[in-house]
Amino acid sequence: MHSSQTASTVWPPPPDFVPVSSKVEGISVYAPRSHEEAQEETRSFKCPHCGGVTTYSASQQKLTCPHCGRTQPIEAQAVGRRAGEHEFTLETMEKARRGWGRERTELRCESCGAAVTVDPEALTHTCAFCGSNRVLARDTQGDALRPMTLIPFTVDQQACRQSVNHWLGQGWMHPAELSQGRSLCELSGVYLPYWTFDATVRAHWKAEVGHQETRRYYSDGQWKTRTVTIWRWESGRIRLPVDDHLIPGTTHVSRVLLQGIEPFDLSELVTYEPGYLAGWQAKVYDVPLPQAWEEAKEEIRAAAKRACRQDIRSGHVRNLRVTADFGQERWRYILLPVHLASYRFDGRTFQVMVNGQTGAVAGQKPVAWLKVWLVVAAILAPGALASLIGLATLPFAGIGMMALILGLILFAAGLVGGFVVLRKARASEEL
Repeated sequence: MHSSQTASTVWPPPPDFVPVSSKVEGISVYAPRSHEEAQEETRSFKCPHCGGVTTYSASQQKLTCPHCGRTQPIEAQAVGRRAGEHEFTLETMEKARRGWGRERTELRCESCGAAVTVDPEALTHTCAFCGSNRVLARDTQGDALRPMTLIPFTVDQQACRQSVNHWLGQGWMHPAELSQGRSLCELSGVYLPYWTFDATVRAHWKAEVGHQETRRYYSDGQWKTRTVTIWRWESGRIRLPVDDHLIPGTTHVSRVLLQGIEPFDLSELVTYEPGYLAGWQAKVYDVPLPQAWEEAKEEIRAAAKRACRQDIRSGHVRNLRVTADFGQERWRYILLPVHLASYRFDGRTFQVMVNGQTGAVAGQKPVAWLKVWLVVAAILAPGALASLIGLATLPFAGIGMMALILGLILFAAGLVGGFVVLRKARASEEL
């Protein structure tokens, strides 16, 4: 123990001593590195038979040597939704383990700013998020929180590529060249960071609730009935348990695409072991825990408001006010498997994403707009033609008027159908 002002000049710590938390301001405390930490820093994944570097095989779900083909299991425990969680206290943040548990190199893309970690043996790299090859390598920072659990990859690269090529060939509104898959860049398997949150929400609601009543009244010499809405203030309470509310730990991936490949089966969570990352990329989280929790609370509050609205047994509600109190808040930091690819078509870059657990595909696809506009024109044509016929035959009794009315109805329906087609086409290209 020594004063922090003289730490670097008077008393350098002995070898294998590391700083630990101090409860006295201005005082730094050092302690011998634990045996577990010393082992983690020197861990490597070498084949015990030939000495080659092993990688995790998604198809075999084991560490595999690409040189001699030998495999070895990863010692991890299947925990599913029973995985441990942390409370929101300073003590748990200090005790949370950090680093990846093995040597990894961080690659940061100069184009989009995304940072991933890879095995030191990976000599070349293309950014899986934007397709750029302008990446800079540096040593990883060991102060980031370590994942608690992860879902291993089970969909390998070959099956993933087949699914993507099939997906690219679907849909009439896209260029036929997409089905050939020639423009698709190499798929990259990336463990994406996620925060999960548990909480118990107790929400109190107050609103004006309308109740319909049937009343009789006398008019024009006879009794009649009418329905009126009686408004009165009411209130109530609900309890909303929240289990494993997911928030992505990165902003470099489209939330729309992530929602397209969900859900992940969190019952397949296993304890974090560095072996699962051998040969795969792991995204460094850029959304810190406090920011993720604020985002989660906004989404949970919206869910609580919907639950309160459902608690009101009336279709007439106004001035709804909801107050939500959170309790038993807990969090976990996990990794989820995703295959990413960026491809260029007609001078533009598009992104594809595959769920590494289920194989679900989502992404952007270019649109053959000539096809789309021809279809829109075909949808509008019947209404326009019938309207013209109606206008031309207006002098002939009621036939022209009937044709004109029918044409206007068909044209209005065509406008709705054309709008739906254009909206779907635009959504296919946008994130």
